[in-house]
Amino acid sequence: MNSYTSITIGFSPCPNDCFIFDALIHNKIDTEGLEFKLVMDDVEILNQKAFQSELDITKLSYHAFAHLTKNYQLLNAGSALGNNCGPLLISNPGFSIADINIAKIAIPGKYTTANFLLSLAFPGAINKKEIVFSEIEDAVLTGKVDVGLIIHENRFTFEQKGLIKIIDLGEYWETLTHVPIPLGGIVIKRNLPTDLKQKVDAILRKSVEYAFANPKSSSNFVKQHAQEMEENVMYKHIDLYVNKYSIDLGIEGKKAVKLLFNKAIESGIINKIEEEIFLD
Repeated sequence: MNSYTSITIGFSPCPNDCFIFDALIHNKIDTEGLEFKLVMDDVEILNQKAFQSELDITKLSYHAFAHLTKNYQLLNAGSALGNNCGPLLISNPGFSIADINIAKIAIPGKYTTANFLLSLAFPGAINKKEIVFSEIEDAVLTGKVDVGLIIHENRFTFEQKGLIKIIDLGEYWETLTHVPIPLGGIVIKRNLPTDLKQKVDAILRKSVEYAFANPKSSSNFVKQHAQEMEENVMYKHIDLYVNKYSIDLGIEGKKAVKLLFNKAIESGIINKIEEEIFLD
């Protein structure tokens, strides 16, 4: 057995991540002697940290992972995939989708899967401005940008602010491919010992299973990092992004990830991937 006892782990303060990692971080399950040192950041910041190989294990946008397969492998547990949960393009009333290629568009990060889907659907829409996801609605409302690409819980709040949906890029993906949309996954450094990677994967699966079996157990942890979020929005967020693929990608989940990468390669968004991306 390897000698590792302490490893760094990064995930976002979003409700879905807090929900699935709560048992692991707070020792509600047996972590088999491993101590996890937590780094919590917005997913695009985690993407950037991964480009610097700063973390042993991290939540990562699938778009970012496509550029980092030489350094990281995808765990079977912990992913955010699903149906009807993709990013939305929003605007103030009166915007025409015919003007998308000349619009100024707020995106939640260059390496987010949301931006990949935007590039896939509208390759001519290149006037983009990176903004923290939680500030995109206001940027649209105040006219700093014409269009916003929203993710996470903002899909539940934009309409009450008077904004409208231009297109659901998740629906676009599902219509195009007939597979669930891969948004984010949990990756681990490729150069770590195989037995350690498998142990982490098993522990993470136990954490997700514990969360499903004890859905209120993580409430304090989730609320702590979602202080300004209404409770019903918080639980809608969890219900949307945590599902069977969070326990195990399975055949269908892996097919969706492979298809996402193949579409990205075909579109010239990423280079061909030589490595085995999944952990056996």
